[in-house]
Amino acid sequence: MSEATDTTILASIDGGVLTLRLNRPEKKNALTQAMYANLAERIVAAGNDPMVRVLLIAGQPGAFCAGNDMVDFMRVAQSGGDGDSPVIRFMKALAAFPKPVVASVNGLAIGVGVTVLLHCDLIYADEDARFALPFVNIGIVPEYASTYLLPRIMGHARAMELALLGEPFTAAHARECGLINEVLADGDAVEARALERAQRLAQQPPHALRTTKRLMKRWTDTIVADAIPLETSHLMPMLSQPEAQEAIGAFIAKRKPDFSKFS
Repeated sequence: MSEATDTTILASIDGGVLTLRLNRPEKKNALTQAMYANLAERIVAAGNDPMVRVLLIAGQPGAFCAGNDMVDFMRVAQSGGDGDSPVIRFMKALAAFPKPVVASVNGLAIGVGVTVLLHCDLIYADEDARFALPFVNIGIVPEYASTYLLPRIMGHARAMELALLGEPFTAAHARECGLINEVLADGDAVEARALERAQRLAQQPPHALRTTKRLMKRWTDTIVADAIPLETSHLMPMLSQPEAQEAIGAFIAKRKPDFSKFS
């Protein structure tokens, strides 16, 4: 599917701000391989486009991103995947994006819907937003360099609580942990605030912005680049192991998983 016919990612540019909006509301913006591929291509192109000063990532009312589409993700896992998958291309493209990235979080942010925020520079959420990192709950490990970045942002204890228990947490807690910048009253206020901040950034000296971002990330870039494939090398095989099969099967069947037989 080409970018022109893929309506699951909507792109618009205004005043130097490129908005990439996830547009799969019937699935709470759960990401497919096609969506990852589209995002990767657009982000790489935006990095090289002088007309783009700032990238704004947004979702739909009630859902920023509910994580990966599990049916699609399991299909890829069963095929073995590779180091140049659409997921990896997207992760590398956003992590290396040289310009400011703003995120507008409305509603659900689950799994990669949270870890993607670790690679954004300014993040705004509505007070009803709910976050979760349920990787361990489904028998796998966190991804997108989150095993490195989360403890660095919020400390070991808080990061371990979110990662090991996988329990939902509020926008207020996300801000307290340093994961987001600001909590606003509702989705409309979040969109307006994120756009206003993005437009403000677009009016700043572009070279100074890019250089400041590069300097801020100079200690983490190499580690992040190494962490992404390292985490994936553990995650993908785990999807076909009994723990993940039990967890995902229970999720599909809408029952509580039973891990008592595993050691």
